[in-house]
Amino acid sequence: MKSCSLNDFLKELAPWLDKDHIRKVQWEDGGRLTVFFLDGMRNVYQIDDCSREQVLAALDGLKKRGIPLE
Repeated sequence: MKSCSLNDFLKELAPWLDKDHIRKVQWEDGGRLTVFFLDGMRNVYQIDDCSREQVLAALDGLKKRGIPLE
C-alpha cells in the first residue's frame, strides 16, 4: 500500500484514467483506494491529506470517465 495525497494519487493515475485501462476502483472509508487494472494488476493507496467528501468528489470524476466504482 502506498500512502499519498489525493493530488498525487490523481497525478499518478492520469495516464490510465479511462475504462480501457482500469477495470474498477474500490473505495473504503478511511481513504483506502484500490485500483484494479484490466491486465490483472492492482494498486492500493492510502489517501491521507483530505476529507471523505474530497475523496468522493474525486471518485465522482473517475465515474464520469466511465470507470466503475465500488
